[in-house]
Amino acid sequence: MANEVARTQRTPMDKLKNVLNTESVKAQFQNALKENAGAFIASIIDLYGSDKHLQECDPNAVIMEALKAATLKLPINKQLGFAYIVPYRSKGVAIPQFQLGYKGYIQLAMRTGQYRFLNAGVIYEGVKVHRNILTGEITFSGEPTSEKAQGYFAYMELLNGFSKTVYMTKEEVIKHAQRYSKSYNTANSAWKSNFDEMAMKTVTRMLLSKYGILSTDMISALTSDRDEDIEGAVEREIASEANQEVIDITTQVKPEEEEQPEAASSGGPGF
Repeated sequence: MANEVARTQRTPMDKLKNVLNTESVKAQFQNALKENAGAFIASIIDLYGSDKHLQECDPNAVIMEALKAATLKLPINKQLGFAYIVPYRSKGVAIPQFQLGYKGYIQLAMRTGQYRFLNAGVIYEGVKVHRNILTGEITFSGEPTSEKAQGYFAYMELLNGFSKTVYMTKEEVIKHAQRYSKSYNTANSAWKSNFDEMAMKTVTRMLLSKYGILSTDMISALTSDRDEDIEGAVEREIASEANQEVIDITTQVKPEEEEQPEAASSGGPGF
């Protein structure tokens, strides 16, 4: 009987609860969430208990990843789609990782109070996509002829009138995921079970990281989200594109135009 009790106490769930009951851990969640700390801690227990793969992870590591969501005041309930704690395997060891859903990115952006509109969605076959090479404007026309996705968009408009659309075809999203997402080829990947949501997250992340208002929470989210296979890969790609744009502009500017600063300003918000 004593041995059975001892084994029960060593279950992953018991270990998780023991860590969550320590004063230092409770204090961290209390500092982040105030009166909502108890409900969030309960959601960690529910999530852990319903995911057998997550139970293979070190409970301390799971709690640390959950604390990232708590700091951003985003729920980790899978059904809500704001943030996730996703287990991965590295050299046979299960490792939990914090990830944002596209709704989480939108939530953080809207908290800045600088957005009039912010939306992401699916473009189905039959809808025509129009790209203006000079202005970068992307527009859509026509009605869908099927329920098959041909691409994904994210759109933002700030209160100051600045607006931008990012659009990627389904093929472009797949290539991006194959290059950057370590979970893309795994059997239980969200890319397999909910491709559309992951694709909308990809275009939303690109839109906000390149053109959006980068609040402290947004910067924290971009650096904490571990969906990318290479840390900062998207940001480095964006920075490279931005630098190339600067080079392209400066090589075309005449010497006399360089003396007129007011004519050289062309960046969007976030730069």
